[in-house]
Amino acid sequence: MDAYDTGSDARQGPDDGPREPEGGAEPRAALPPSSTPPLPPYGDPPPPLDPLAEPRTGVAALSLRYQIGAALALAIVAVTVCVHLGMTFLHVAPANAVTKQHGAAIDDWIYPEFEQNWKLFAPNPLQQNIAIQVRAQVLDADGTVRTTGWYDLSAEDGRAIDGNLLPSHTQQNELRRAWDFFVATHGTDNRPVGLRGALSETYLRRIVVMRLDRDDAAGPGPGGSVERVQVRSRTTNVRPPKWSQEQVSDKPVHRELPWWSVTPADLPGGDR
Repeated sequence: MDAYDTGSDARQGPDDGPREPEGGAEPRAALPPSSTPPLPPYGDPPPPLDPLAEPRTGVAALSLRYQIGAALALAIVAVTVCVHLGMTFLHVAPANAVTKQHGAAIDDWIYPEFEQNWKLFAPNPLQQNIAIQVRAQVLDADGTVRTTGWYDLSAEDGRAIDGNLLPSHTQQNELRRAWDFFVATHGTDNRPVGLRGALSETYLRRIVVMRLDRDDAAGPGPGGSVERVQVRSRTTNVRPPKWSQEQVSDKPVHRELPWWSVTPADLPGGDR
């Protein structure tokens, strides 16, 4: 046997297995396995993931086409809001060069849905309750003529609005605007002033005739017809608060209009 093969310090061959470290040295730690995911068998490798990136939410999560659509919708809404605020301000502001030149366009935008009931710089809002009432002369089937009592049309509208979360524009403003139109085109003697006086009379008369038909004023039996109507306003001052020293009369004031004859065109479904 060769001398190199004997003894405890004899070298071991490559197939003798691993050798223990000399001098009691610590064994080296094994390298961790690679964290890179394996590549897919086909196609290009996926892009590296950024662990610090946050997922996109809201509009940013949409595709480019939908982002453009959302931006256009927001721009339209913003422009509409700005135009509406500008129109409302010009409507309630005192008369100026802009309202004089573009008054018709402002009114077309505001009326009827965005009407303002008080002016921006008015120190005293309306302090009166104005009720519109009507009575009729009815021709019965037997040829007798009778006069009905007063129908409080404003009270009827008030009862329809009270407790209604979505009252109609007709219930809120039709009768009131018709009376305001009449007062603005007539003097205190109830005579028309200007060319729109006759139009305001026709408008108010047709409204009250329609309301009387709804209330069945020509009844109770069949064959009756409304021949003439008379309209009046009942104005009552609003009482001031208890801490105010202002004194106002609580007596109602009436303004009676002359009797108007009802034409076939005034009847519901009549020829215009």
